[in-house]
Amino acid sequence: MNYDAGFSISITFAAVRKKNVVLENVPVTAYAAEGKALARHDGKVIFIEGGVVPGDVVDVRLGKNKKDWAEGKVVHFHSYSDKRVTPFCQHFGTCGGCKWQMLPYALQLEYKQQQVADHLQRIGKLALPPMEPILGSAHTEHYRNKLEFTFSNKAYLTNEEIRANDGEIPVRPALGFHVPKLFDKVLNIDTCYLMQEPVNLIRNTIREYAVSHDLTFYDIRAQQGWLRNLVIRLCTTGEIMVNLVIHHEDKPNRIALLDHLLKTVPAITTVLYTINPKGNDTIFDLEPKIYFGKGYAEEKLEDFVFKIGPKSFFQTNTYQGEVLYKVTRDFAGLTGSEIVYDLYCGTGSIGIFVSRNARKVVGIELIKEAIDDAKENAARNNVDNATFFAGDVVDICNNEFFAQHGQPDVIITDPPRAGMHEKLVNKLLEIGAPRIVYVSCNPATQARDLALLDSLYTVEKVQPVDMFPHTHHIENVVLLKKRDNN
Repeated sequence: MNYDAGFSISITFAAVRKKNVVLENVPVTAYAAEGKALARHDGKVIFIEGGVVPGDVVDVRLGKNKKDWAEGKVVHFHSYSDKRVTPFCQHFGTCGGCKWQMLPYALQLEYKQQQVADHLQRIGKLALPPMEPILGSAHTEHYRNKLEFTFSNKAYLTNEEIRANDGEIPVRPALGFHVPKLFDKVLNIDTCYLMQEPVNLIRNTIREYAVSHDLTFYDIRAQQGWLRNLVIRLCTTGEIMVNLVIHHEDKPNRIALLDHLLKTVPAITTVLYTINPKGNDTIFDLEPKIYFGKGYAEEKLEDFVFKIGPKSFFQTNTYQGEVLYKVTRDFAGLTGSEIVYDLYCGTGSIGIFVSRNARKVVGIELIKEAIDDAKENAARNNVDNATFFAGDVVDICNNEFFAQHGQPDVIITDPPRAGMHEKLVNKLLEIGAPRIVYVSCNPATQARDLALLDSLYTVEKVQPVDMFPHTHHIENVVLLKKRDNN
């Protein structure tokens, strides 16, 4: 009997570990990292994709299936959580963005705050002060200042559209967003709530003109076709910059299309076009050409004005970008006598933002074009106490450099999602600045780096900032202070 019972249990767990197993009537209890929902089944942790909310009861088809945990997708809802709200976008559930529209914003903030705490405690294993309440966004719609849309000769069709076409899958052109995990399929976007008008008018005008004039949309598999990407930036200053990316030059059609756009949307302040014959969509190594206007846009943070070119990086939520930078400036604790080093400085926005409170700002960034923009932005704002250098911090920050520019009293670091390279972390430990302000768009890699810095620094303050409502993404600012015994 005991043998049979043990054999039955082993068979049960072996079956659960098989692929394509469907678990039924699973209660969803919480959220985990990267916006995945969390459930437990017979002691096993299940990470769930598919627009679920804590309180839902679902059937889940397992994908990755390990001994103690599994990942899966929802295949059926038995009941819905009373926490749900109705998504406001017609493309919700198909488009890859705004995956948390079905959650009330207050709950989004609660889960994001918990995500930061979990990462810092579980990955960083850090002694933490009480965390400041997350700073939510005053704008939960129309908050972005930049979007990139993709042309494709193969539109993604919903099941309803396929049924309406008697089960056939017609080939249609599309201008919109890539469908998750389908690199060659693009969802036609009618109305996007991430940016204010006239962004939808710009995109829809170009698509309608291109379709009516038989202009070819790009085929990413065959790598042929004319129209590739459309990048739109709308600043709080009212300036609108449009960059049309095409595969090859076709001057008559290019002029006709862009003239039609300018006639239809006269609010546009500058138009560029970029020829990209490469196999990928990046344009960092290409040269956008001005068709109309000055070729760049201007954005403001407080009373600072920043020039933004078609290849410039700038915080994509201007409103919350200003909030984020105020937190950074506050954490830096500047009195006007400090030398501030701004690492990963980009186009100099953080360094310039804190410059009035510092004796000197030294910005360092790998990309030379960004440093050129930083120097110009400093000049535009009459900031004469900031200098900017292109290169790797590990190589630049040597004794000779410090002798010329001074040892930092405060270091501000704002790395990409991958976090800081271990060599840079070691360099920070070697420099030993009294304070470090670490701005992160990925609390998981931030926690990893903070654990490495823990030998010399203590975490004094933690402030999450929500830059991207209706997504699981979260920014976090941490103030580190050098330990007294070092």
